[in-house]
Amino acid sequence: MNNIEKYSAIFCEALEVENKDLEGLKYQDVIGWDSIGHMNLISELEEGFDIMLETDDIVDFSSFEKGMEILKEKYGIQF
Repeated sequence: MNNIEKYSAIFCEALEVENKDLEGLKYQDVIGWDSIGHMNLISELEEGFDIMLETDDIVDFSSFEKGMEILKEKYGIQF
């Protein structure tokens, strides 16, 4: 499984959405992505990619695409 597949799978599982719904998905667009869902998502991403996100990055993590940008630029994860 490559990193985009892993990232997408974590999103789908944590937020209970389908892969087809990920593009353009933003915080609070779906019921599962509320404040509690957000922290669950962050936890799953940290575990899946063996990283620890900084608080500012957790706050800035506002969409599917923004998350990839943060992980790529600040944590060296290639998609």
